[in-house]
Amino acid sequence: MIKKNIPNAITCGNLLCGCLAIVKCFSGDLVWAAYLVGIAAILDFFDGFAARLLKVTSPIGKDLDSLADMVTFGVVPGVMMFQLLHISVFSQPYLDKTFIDNPIGGLSNYGSDYLNYIPFFAFIITIFSAIRLAKFNNDTRQSETFIGLPTPANAILICSIPLFVNTNVGLTGCFGFPYLQHYILNPIFLGSLSIALSFLLIAPIHLFALKFKHFKWQGNQLRYVFLSLTILLLITLQFIGIPLIIVMYVLLSVLTNKISNPK
Repeated sequence: MIKKNIPNAITCGNLLCGCLAIVKCFSGDLVWAAYLVGIAAILDFFDGFAARLLKVTSPIGKDLDSLADMVTFGVVPGVMMFQLLHISVFSQPYLDKTFIDNPIGGLSNYGSDYLNYIPFFAFIITIFSAIRLAKFNNDTRQSETFIGLPTPANAILICSIPLFVNTNVGLTGCFGFPYLQHYILNPIFLGSLSIALSFLLIAPIHLFALKFKHFKWQGNQLRYVFLSLTILLLITLQFIGIPLIIVMYVLLSVLTNKISNPK
């Protein structure tokens, strides 16, 4: 009985991290919310791995995993983006001069009442995450690969933003851009990112899954190459490497698909 419930216990840990991350988001501690999502992503990887290793997969475990993912990787990134948009509109001193009073910014023609509604646009991410998970649960083609960006990858990318902004690595001159956080914490950028990621969640793009049935090199080459590059980026770029890892994941998947299916 204990063996049967080990994967479900790990899944519940994922769910707990998601609940705590929501609390942290609304209390303004976005960095700790991001850490909790990272822990949840690790637990999400190991619950499925444990289920396959112990051979105790069940319909209840599958449903529980999906429900936990909806909270942690669906609701949390929506709340995170809501808070980021709120910060970008109301809490950035530079916005008063650079963005709101700038006709290019697009907000100068609107009153403050309209600005109050901008952060709610973030929940498009939660809606499309729900659609993504519903499609995954009813699509038999996604047993070995994913079709569309997985919700954990989407959540990790969004939740890396506060880590990226708060890191001490080159914020005042990262990649040659001074004050890069001002470009990131911009309503237009964050809104555009929300739309792009929502599209990727349901896009008909085949992406490889990090599901290890064994640890041999044969059959896992792409996974080992990806994990090696991921570790390298995290060591060299720290939190700045997280968005690059997600982009690399998509590009490697597309490139692999092109090579294996040239037509």
